[in-house]
Amino acid sequence: MTYHEPDRITMFGAEWCGDCRRSKKLLDTLGVDYDYIDLEAVEDAASEAEAIAGRKNIPVIAFPDGTHQVEPSDPDLHAKLTALGAL
Repeated sequence: MTYHEPDRITMFGAEWCGDCRRSKKLLDTLGVDYDYIDLEAVEDAASEAEAIAGRKNIPVIAFPDGTHQVEPSDPDLHAKLTALGAL
């Protein structure tokens, strides 16, 4: 099963992950429309995140332009959202 819709921003993360909480807070604070996939709650979602990123680190944030970021800093994520016109 595929959890990432190609035309949507999708974040794969987990509550125990500090970087995930930070990125999710930024997305929420900026009012970005995105899907959140909890890797602890959704079976096989971790495999999809790993397939997108090529590694097991999280969060994995997939974008509609076919790119992704893994463990992005807030400035990097903000810059990407700006470039996409998501803000």
